[in-house]
Parts: sequence; structure tokens; C-alpha cells
Amino acid sequence: MIDESILKRDELAIFTLRKLYSTHGYKKYKMRKFEEYDFYSENKDFLASDGVITFTDADGRLLALKPDVTLSILKNFKAQKGCVKRLYYNENVYRISETSHTYREILQTGLECMGDIGSAETCEVTLLALQSLALISEDYVLDLAHAGLLFALLDDYGLQGEARKRAEQALREKNADALREACTDIQFAALEKLIRSDGDNRRSLREIEKICQSADALAAFAKLAALYAALEEAGFAQHIRLDFSVVDAAAYYSGAVFCGYIKGVESRVLAGGRYDRLMRKMGSEAGAIGFAVYLDALERFEEKQERVDPFINIALPKGRLGERVYEMFEQAGFACPSIKEANRKLVFENPQKGVRYFWVKPSDVAIYVERGAADIGVAGKDILLEYEPHVYELMDLHIGQCRMAVAAQKNFVDDTSTTLRVATKFTNIARKFYAEKCRDIDIIHLNGSIELAPLLGLSDVIVDIVETGSTLRENGLGVLEEICELSARVIVNQVSMQMESERIREIILRLRKQLEEA
Repeated sequence: MIDESILKRDELAIFTLRKLYSTHGYKKYKMRKFEEYDFYSENKDFLASDGVITFTDADGRLLALKPDVTLSILKNFKAQKGCVKRLYYNENVYRISETSHTYREILQTGLECMGDIGSAETCEVTLLALQSLALISEDYVLDLAHAGLLFALLDDYGLQGEARKRAEQALREKNADALREACTDIQFAALEKLIRSDGDNRRSLREIEKICQSADALAAFAKLAALYAALEEAGFAQHIRLDFSVVDAAAYYSGAVFCGYIKGVESRVLAGGRYDRLMRKMGSEAGAIGFAVYLDALERFEEKQERVDPFINIALPKGRLGERVYEMFEQAGFACPSIKEANRKLVFENPQKGVRYFWVKPSDVAIYVERGAADIGVAGKDILLEYEPHVYELMDLHIGQCRMAVAAQKNFVDDTSTTLRVATKFTNIARKFYAEKCRDIDIIHLNGSIELAPLLGLSDVIVDIVETGSTLRENGLGVLEEICELSARVIVNQVSMQMESERIREIILRLRKQLEEA
């Protein structure tokens, strides 16, 4: 017998989840650590990351450490009419960390259900996802959506090309302002209902049904509604939220999609859905649904639990912008008088209002929010574009307005036969901007006094924030191109948005009302 008291949460989860899956008829799948690299290269659109660890074996073959379990299972799957194959796994995958850019070994457990599957199997797997979360913690939420319904609605309202990409991104970020910019008034009025859910799933379903126009949209909606009804009947309604932000950019989801969150864990701990598109890519007409539990996310679970507190933590950027932002929160009814006292404190609490504020460097706000140290933060759009944190961007405060632009000396003429030298501290923004132009560039990373670079011959152009343009003019520079408009944005931690939705929604609604009345 194993003494469960000595096991960590991730170790205990392996045993409890294995028992759950095997009890429901799922057989253990064991995979090799290596696969020929060409296999992943051919299916890179279905990988979570482009980073694949490769090496050459003794026979000269290019091999890869496996970055994914599902692809390995599907490669060896042979569909048989009328048959359903059920597998579960405990496996390590190898990926590049998005934050540290180092290779990571990630322990996953999960299951796959493949073959002649329908609504019963979809319900079965989704229930197992909910039960998996319940075995780990009592305080959990499963976000539920339907990829086919989202795609059908985008078709219904005529969103194509670049506008469609922008709308999809806005929905993933819960960014109503960005959605409005990507859509016409009619499109926005309909699709906004996929963002502003009030937590009443039945009401949300009724509102979504009203915007369905085509037979495809209505059919997909019927599947989502039936799935939710089954989960509700099973007693999980209080743990489910309809949330279309979970339909990410992955190219393989076709039906039900879901993500699981646990209070005290800074990132999602479970993700899955129906992926018939991937099956088609692999040459099979069968259906498939599955999910993975990210056990590495549970490593610090007990530690995080000890620090759970009653406050909504709000990260404010130091400086004039932060002072203006605090005034908006204060006017919205979330004052903290001690923040105006003459002292060098960084943390300020108001137990009556249930809020805690703290000052951080503007470029660090997104990090605090993404990592869960802050539930809410206010960051410039430049920071969000540069670092691309996994947060919800809920609203534009319309303060700190400026623009990201390309500037150069007034007599500059771009010679496209040479590599363009670009000085900037916004390397990601610059790289993406010129990639869209197919322009070859050499990025020179600088942290300050960017305007000096073209004056001293270090660069041809600069990419930087421009507010009034006076600094450029005084140094003989001028704007060549505008990249995008910038302003302060309210961002929210993804887990906090699920676990503290009512309190966060109240804060956002009051801020939005204040802006509308201004």
C-alpha cells in the first residue's frame, strides 16, 4: 500500500486519475520518447509550439523528442466501423517554455476517445474532464464552448480575411473594444454576446441561439445546448461556464472545446475537445475527443493554497499613468485612502472594499497578472503587443494615448536592396511589422535614447512610441509609418477571471460605466 500522505498533489493525481479512467474502460497507452522529425514537421499546425527538440541517431535519421501525445496516438490508430477506442496515458512531453525559452519536460495525463463517436462519447469525455478536476480540488471551473458554432457564427456575419483574424483574437482576449474595431455595428451587436456572459449559462444559451442564422450554426448550437443539459443533469452546472475564449487558434478543434481551472493554480490545468479536423488530416474519417491534465501546473498547488486571500489584487503602473488609473478605480467605488499617504510603501489594502493595490514597474504589470500575483492590472498596449502575455484584455481606458511608429531622419530613403537596420526596444513588434512587409531587417536592441541611433549612423530607422512627436522634431527625425494606436488597457489573469468572476465583473462594469458617463 502507498502512503498517500507523503505524495505531492501532482503525484497523487496520477494515481487517482488513472483509477478514474481505467474504471470507465480506458486502456493505458505507452509511447516511445522519440519520433521521426518529419512526422511533426508535416503536422506542425497541430502542435502547441513550433519548438521541437531534434537530434540525429546512429543511422543518420533526424529524430525528435515527442512534443505531443495525441499525434502519436493517432498515428497508430486504425479506425474500424462501429468501434470506439478508449485510451489513457501518463507521459512526458518536451517543449520550449514560452517565458524562459528553455526546453521543458512536462508531465501530462489524459485520455483519448476515437472512432465511431457521437454525442454520448462527447458527454462521457467532458464528464470525465469535470471529474478529473473534482478529484484534484473542490474549487474548480470548466470553461465550455463549441468551435464549430463559433466558426459558423463568424461565417453567418460575413467575417473573412484580416477582419476575421482580428475578431477571433478579440474573442480569445475577451476584448470588446478590439472586437468593435474589427466588426461592423451589426456584427459587433451579435458577436459581443460571446464575450459578455453574466455567469447565467441558461440565459447565455438563449442569447446565443438568437444570433444563429444558418443551419450549420443552429446545428452546432443544438449540440452545445444538449451537452450542457447533460452536464447540468449530472450535477456539474455550478462548475461550468460558457466561454468562447477557450476556442484558441489551434486548427484542429471542430466541436466541443473546454479548459479547466483550479483556484490557487496560476494557469489552466486541463484542456481538450473534439478534434475531428486532426483526424481528417491524418487520413481518417473517424471522430475523436480527448483532453490532457497538466500535472506540472500542480507542483506548487499546496503552496498557492496557503496564500489564497479575500482580496482582489490590482497591479498599478508606477508614475503618472498609475496615478490616473487609481483615480478611476477610486471613482468607481474601490478607494484605498492609504495609497495617497506620503510613504514608500508598495502595497495598500482596503479590507472593506476587498481590494489590494500595489505599484510595479509599467513593463512588469503584465507579468504579475499573467503569473497570478495580481488578478487585475493596467498595462500599455505596447507592453501587451511586445510580450504577448496570456491574459484577458477586457477594456481600453482611453488614457495614455499615443502610437507606435517608424521614424527616421527627414531625408531618409529606404534602399530595399540592403538590409534595413532598425533600432528599438520593441523587438517583437518591429519583427512582426516588417515580416508582414517581407522586408529583411537587422534589429538593434536599445533600452533608451532610441533617437540617437539614426543620428549617429547606428541604424536607418527606429521603432518607438510617439506621443506628441516633439522629441523627434527637435532631433531632426520624422514619422515614416504608424504601426498602431496605443493606450492603457485593463488586463485580467485567466484563472482569476474564472474563479473570481463576480467580483472582477463588478469592477469592470463600474469602470466601463464611468467611461461611458465621462
